[in-house]
Amino acid sequence: MEILELTALELGRKIKERQIGVVESTKAALAQIDALEPTLNCYVTVEKEKALLQAEKIQKKIDKGELTGPLAGVPAAVKDNLCLEGMAATCSSKILKNFIPAYTAEAVKRMMDQGAVILGKTNMDEFAMGSTTETSAFGETKNPWNPAHVPGGSSGGSCAAVAARECFYALGSDTGGSIRQPSSFCGVTGIKPTYGTVSRYGLVAYGSSLDQIGPIGKNVEDCAAVLEMISSYDKKDSTSICRKDLDFTSGLTEDIKGMRIGIPRDYFGQGLDPEVRDAVLQAAKVLEKQGALVEEFDLSLVEYAIPAYYVIASAEASSNLARFDGVKYGYRTKEYEGLHNMYKKSRSEGFGPEVKRRIMLGSFVLSSGYYDAYYLKALKTKALIKKAFDKAFMHYDVILGPTAPSTAPKLGESLKDPLKMYLGDIYTVSVNLAGLPGMTVPCGRDKKGLPIGMQLIGNCFKEKNILRAGYAYEKSRSYEEPDLAVRAWEGHNIKDECSKSVRGEV
Repeated sequence: MEILELTALELGRKIKERQIGVVESTKAALAQIDALEPTLNCYVTVEKEKALLQAEKIQKKIDKGELTGPLAGVPAAVKDNLCLEGMAATCSSKILKNFIPAYTAEAVKRMMDQGAVILGKTNMDEFAMGSTTETSAFGETKNPWNPAHVPGGSSGGSCAAVAARECFYALGSDTGGSIRQPSSFCGVTGIKPTYGTVSRYGLVAYGSSLDQIGPIGKNVEDCAAVLEMISSYDKKDSTSICRKDLDFTSGLTEDIKGMRIGIPRDYFGQGLDPEVRDAVLQAAKVLEKQGALVEEFDLSLVEYAIPAYYVIASAEASSNLARFDGVKYGYRTKEYEGLHNMYKKSRSEGFGPEVKRRIMLGSFVLSSGYYDAYYLKALKTKALIKKAFDKAFMHYDVILGPTAPSTAPKLGESLKDPLKMYLGDIYTVSVNLAGLPGMTVPCGRDKKGLPIGMQLIGNCFKEKNILRAGYAYEKSRSYEEPDLAVRAWEGHNIKDECSKSVRGEV
């Protein structure tokens, strides 16, 4: 088996057994990046020399027995809104194009302390605002399954990099589905943990009450191992929670007999693609055959999730992004007259259209006369949504549904209609509003060959339930996951395929 086809844990075991070297695996990932980046654009920054130097140092520590973790020596990638000392953190925005952090995010530090080789920073929607990775100031990322389609967002670069074998796992951030939705579009697995489980220290904030860092991997087992690695209490993050049980890999068992799984009827109504519906319901049948108790129920308040989410997220974004004013760091306009003019011109030139749209919306809902009518009402709705989930989890261990209403749309389609793009988050935003853990697991493909993902939602601090259900399904799923390496860049020329799709031949 070739190195790139190994899962992160498989590679970690082979490195520990001296069958594969850390430098060898790093070079394999870098070669894949060289081959595919001109087409896919998964990365904003790749620092080859630093990565190879890291690999050499980590190999020596492994040889000395100083690094014994299951993922020691495994090459990984990090979303570009996570700080890493000495490496650019742009948030895929012109306004932070030249920003070099002086410190490292806690989650990234924990990865590096346990022997991760950081290959680079992945592309994303600007400041994590978008669902397609098309709002990036450094160009859109393309879906490895078909470069004419988006990879989803905002963690599209991380998900596409894992799917394209340009890294073995990656970190993303999830504010309203930004890990789970692109995982669905790219046919990989992604977890958004319970709010407060992973430190947000070093994560450039979008919506502080909603943001959460999580792992993206080739399968459930990899994600569980990475989540275990990055989870911790951190006094530098005021929202960090001290959890006693962070042994997520112990939840990886195929025994789901008696597990109660609820399917919200509200998630299977108008707007859901029939192919997605059929694939998700078929996955539910697989779990039922394994002994799970599956039944439908009414979740309620689903139609209010999108407006509540976008009011709250935009309000918090408006506040969080006020710091980017051209004074201390980031982009500053070249010509200006006075301080206020510098603020206006720097922000106008530095931010993209989608970021400006959300800042303006957030400023509006927080303004005098509108705070009670919009923002306060959204907070009350958020509390009601949490109550609805609390009621559901009195009866069910896991809630199962689609991750997105459709498979990955073509490039350019979503940007024409921002409202339609926002509605695409209908199944994911409630999880963030309620602070719950959620996971996407691939469960099929549509007639175009594009991946379909199902979403598993658990109660707060019950990641093991969704890991258990996802792992059990993964071990018995009825469809074959294609060998992307053969499909995209051995059997076909991915550049030619992309050219054909642009010409309308695909």
